[in-house]
Amino acid sequence: MRRQALLHRRNFLALGAAATAAALLPGRAFAGTPTGVKLHGLSAFGDLKYKADFTHFDYVNVDAPKGGQMNFAPPNATLNQSFLTFNTLNSLVLKGESPPRTELCFDSLMTSALDEPDAVYGLLAESVTLSPDRNGFRFTLRPQARFHDGTPVTADDVAFALKLYKEQGHPNLSNPLRYMTEAVAIDAVTLKLAFNGEQSAQNILSVVAMPIVSKAYYTANAFDASTMTPPLGSGAYKVGRVVAGQTVEYERVADYWGRDLAVNRGLNNFDRIRIDFYLDRQAAFEAFKKGDTHFREEFTSRVWATGYDFPALKDGKVVKREFSGEKSPDMQAFALNQRRPQFRDARVRRAIANCFDFEWIRRALFFGSYERSQSNFERSDYKAEGLPSPQELALLEPFREELPPETFGEPVMQPASDGSGHDRKMLGAASKLLAEAGWKRVGNFVVNEKGERLQVEMLAEDDSIIRIFTPWAENMKAIGIDASIRQVDSTQYEQRQSNFDFDLNMLHWSIGATPTADGLEILYDSRMAKVPGQRNYPGTESPAIDALIVAAGKAKSRAELVTALRALDRVLRARLDWIPSWYLANHRVAYWDMFGFPEQKPDFGFPVETAWWFDKGKAAKIGKA
Repeated sequence: MRRQALLHRRNFLALGAAATAAALLPGRAFAGTPTGVKLHGLSAFGDLKYKADFTHFDYVNVDAPKGGQMNFAPPNATLNQSFLTFNTLNSLVLKGESPPRTELCFDSLMTSALDEPDAVYGLLAESVTLSPDRNGFRFTLRPQARFHDGTPVTADDVAFALKLYKEQGHPNLSNPLRYMTEAVAIDAVTLKLAFNGEQSAQNILSVVAMPIVSKAYYTANAFDASTMTPPLGSGAYKVGRVVAGQTVEYERVADYWGRDLAVNRGLNNFDRIRIDFYLDRQAAFEAFKKGDTHFREEFTSRVWATGYDFPALKDGKVVKREFSGEKSPDMQAFALNQRRPQFRDARVRRAIANCFDFEWIRRALFFGSYERSQSNFERSDYKAEGLPSPQELALLEPFREELPPETFGEPVMQPASDGSGHDRKMLGAASKLLAEAGWKRVGNFVVNEKGERLQVEMLAEDDSIIRIFTPWAENMKAIGIDASIRQVDSTQYEQRQSNFDFDLNMLHWSIGATPTADGLEILYDSRMAKVPGQRNYPGTESPAIDALIVAAGKAKSRAELVTALRALDRVLRARLDWIPSWYLANHRVAYWDMFGFPEQKPDFGFPVETAWWFDKGKAAKIGKA
């Protein structure tokens, strides 16, 4: 009860400060969007790029042929999905590990345009109407929408799905829905959603993107079951052949109800998308070299620099090239778990960060690629620069007593080493920080007043991260930290992440071009420090951070959002809740030369499996027809 009372108090303080912040950010998002009028799309800030009569997105080829197969190595995943194995086809709950791209089997109310930072257009929903107070949304569904068994997708299905997620869904689904007070089917094609007014103005953008499931199916089947039976969907693909833990195939639905919609034209071109699972990175690479995998994005610098010398590439059958990265903030960072008392002192966190010699790793392991991250909003306007602006200070000042003094100066930077791998100056500074925090050197280790060693266990899932952790651990040992590396299998790794059972862990996360309060809460909000399955890995609990998330959600314009997130960036960097690691500007990919694709990639996504197509002529030339 004491912990609950503390949490409630933190929420009260955050909301009180947020009221001050909100006063500086007048109005709400969608303030320029008319109410009482049927809209074909929504955008958090500004006008929609595409008019109501648009025929397709600009980044697709509407004449792309249908057919063929892509054996695809997914570069990203969501919810409970895993790259290494799977034991369920249910990706909508926290339990189990599901394969990536199950989302292709489900439609949502609306879908994103990948050449706009925050716009969504109607998919299941033909239109949406805002209520005068902007806390209510009335959707008119397309009457032709169908599940794969031919039954209609109705407003009752949508209301059922959203209420189900709110109560039992994966935390990334349930969290945005906690503000929803009502989901009612007015009739078969009319849905009313109401919110309590405490939601961020961009909250609805998360809700309309959620997959919609069948009420009849999940009335007859347990929603939270780990099952290899494919749930009933309505999307462009359905689950085909499955070999548990090894292979999943998604088959294009030939009579897909939405194939001719403007939001789908030129997309979903492959007859079959196949994903094979490998526990070992080298085995996955060998499968690509043999042609068992057709598309691969390379994340290991050593392999990119030295491994692409196999016969198929030399013969021109495989293409190796880079595509531009997205115009979205990139977050890749290490978390020290502050639920464990030895990491609650920022001086300890900074000492451990000082032992990470990025310059040596870049030279010795990354072959000169990657740049050092300094921010959780790298590559974006949200990254703090220079001294705080008056607008940023207005958000930060109410929390001056809580925040580190460094918050109010130039943004904190991670130190650059001499690249030797054992920078004496940095390690000396780390030792001094540990001493200031009360850790004394006794023999080979530093200990606290109880005589307990400062231990750091670094959690790893595969060999590539161990290569990076090893020199870091050696530097920690040099200053008396009892550092070790624990490699576990995929299932254990997911379980330990979800239950916050680690000392040090790594996360690469896509925050989105227009970060929403819901997305920020997953990473930084105090409440999420105690919710299994969320990504607040450090266990951050800060009224200031909570208030800045609220301020971001209240932003009326992109300029106001930038102000709130730059202020948040200053706080995160000063506290060192996350230790920024590195980032890459481009996508490094290789593929068998049997595909066509639009040369102009969209700015906010890289939808290879849906926007590319099978080219019979190219495939015939390389013997893949």
